Amino acid sequence: MTYQEIIKSIKPECEKAVTFLSGEMGKIRTGRASPALVEDIVVDCFGQKFPLKQLAAISVPEPRQIMIQPWDPSYIPGIVSSLEQTGVGSNPVVDRVSIRVNLPSITSEYRKDLLRLISEKQEDARKVIRKWREEAWTQVQNGFKEGIIREDDKFKAKDELQELVDDYGKKIDEMGDKKKKETEL
Repeated sequence: MTYQEIIKSIKPECEKAVTFLSGEMGKIRTGRASPALVEDIVVDCFGQKFPLKQLAAISVPEPRQIMIQPWDPSYIPGIVSSLEQTGVGSNPVVDRVSIRVNLPSITSEYRKDLLRLISEKQEDARKVIRKWREEAWTQVQNGFKEGIIREDDKFKAKDELQELVDDYGKKIDEMGDKKKKETEL
């Protein structure tokens, strides 16, 4: 296996880490409302459990408000119950065929906790990227020891691996910076 193939093999794993981070960032409640805050809440409906996104349309009509429009009005009691249990925002308000969730303002103490949580999620993603870099580097070194990879290619691989890690690191930083700016609203 060439060093290019080794590096190519870890890219999907690194991409998965960044995609996962993006999903995790979407679930963190900042000053701005987002459908991601409620779409994965599990709702007990007719004795079965469904994620909210399968039972309703979710929109954000205002920066601090989430509107949930169930496909069937009979889902409303189950949705309201699940929303109250998760404590996403203030009490859900039912308007005949829709549910509105108003999000309270963020306190300074909660903002500090959010910033810490964002940093932790970023660091977790960085650890995954570094783990894959180490995995690839070990494969490159083994290939060198076995005579499959030349010494020049070994050093090229090291540089390209670092470049790959730096690129994904920038993506992780950008996501974190964007989320941190949202907490300031």
